[in-house]
Amino acid sequence: MAEVGTGLFTYEVEAGWGTLPENIELGGVAAVACDSQDRVYLYSRSDLPMVVLDREGTFLSAWGLAFLEDAHGLYIDSEQTLWCTERETHCIRRCSLDGDLLLTIGTPRRPGQAGAPFNLPTDMAVDSQGCRYIADGYGNARVHKYSPEGQRLHSWGEPGQGSGQFDLPHCVRVDAEDRVLVADCGNNRIQIFDTDGAYLLQWEDLRKPASIHIDTEGIVYVAEREQRISILNEAGHLLSRWEFLGCPHGICTDSRGDLYVSEVQTDGRYQKFIRQALNRQALNRLPGAQS
Repeated sequence: MAEVGTGLFTYEVEAGWGTLPENIELGGVAAVACDSQDRVYLYSRSDLPMVVLDREGTFLSAWGLAFLEDAHGLYIDSEQTLWCTERETHCIRRCSLDGDLLLTIGTPRRPGQAGAPFNLPTDMAVDSQGCRYIADGYGNARVHKYSPEGQRLHSWGEPGQGSGQFDLPHCVRVDAEDRVLVADCGNNRIQIFDTDGAYLLQWEDLRKPASIHIDTEGIVYVAEREQRISILNEAGHLLSRWEFLGCPHGICTDSRGDLYVSEVQTDGRYQKFIRQALNRQALNRLPGAQS
C-alpha cells in the first residue's frame, strides 16, 4: 500500500476500500463523516445521496432520495444525528442515522435575501451549549449562529479579505474550547472566532481549504481543494502534509485514527488512509496524552 504523511501522522492508503452494490453509482462525494460506531457516511450528488459503510468498507444502507437534493456539508453531533447541508436548495436537513428526516432549517429552494439565511449554504457545526453555526458560503459571505431551539441569534461576515471578512466560507467547525473555525476558502486561510463572532486569529499557508475535521485529541484535519491534505494541532502548527491527487472536499477520522477523504471533481471517488499503529502508540506517549 502507498504511504502518505509524515511523523506521527503517517498513513497507508487502503486500495479499493468501500464496495458498493452494482445498482448504486455515486456522483461527486461532497462530504464524509463517521459515527460513534465507526460507520462511514458518504454524502454524494447522486440518486441515493447517503451511502453508509462499515469501517471495513462493507455496504450497509443507502437513503435520502426523498429529501436530499444537492449534497455539500455533513456533520454528526454529540446526539448522533446527521446535519446535511444542501447547497442548491438553501437549507439544512437534520436526520437520524437511519435516514429519518427530523428537522429542516431554511425554506427549500427559496434563497434568503442579501446577507440573510440561506443563500447556497455550505456546512454547519454545533458548540458545547448546543448552539448551531451555519456557513452561508456561496451566495452570502456569512456565518449564522442559532440557539439550540432554532432562533437566529447573530450573523457575521461580509465579502473581503480582511479579518472577519470572507471569500467563500466553505466549512465551519467548533473545537473543544468553543472556538469557531471557518474555512475561508477563497482567502486560503482558516479564520477563528469566539462564539459571538469576534475575530481571534487566523491560520494561513493553506490552499483553498474546503473542509475541516477536529478529532477527539484536538487535531485539525484540512482538506484543501488545490490537491493537498494538511494536519495541524490546536495552535495551528503543521504536523503533517501531503500532496493529494484529486480534489479533496470532505474529510474525517474514525475512533482508531484512520482518515477518510472524499472528492467532488471525480464521480464516486473516496479513500481510506490507515494510521500506522506505531505512530498511534507514539502519540499516546506524548506528554499530556490520555491513556
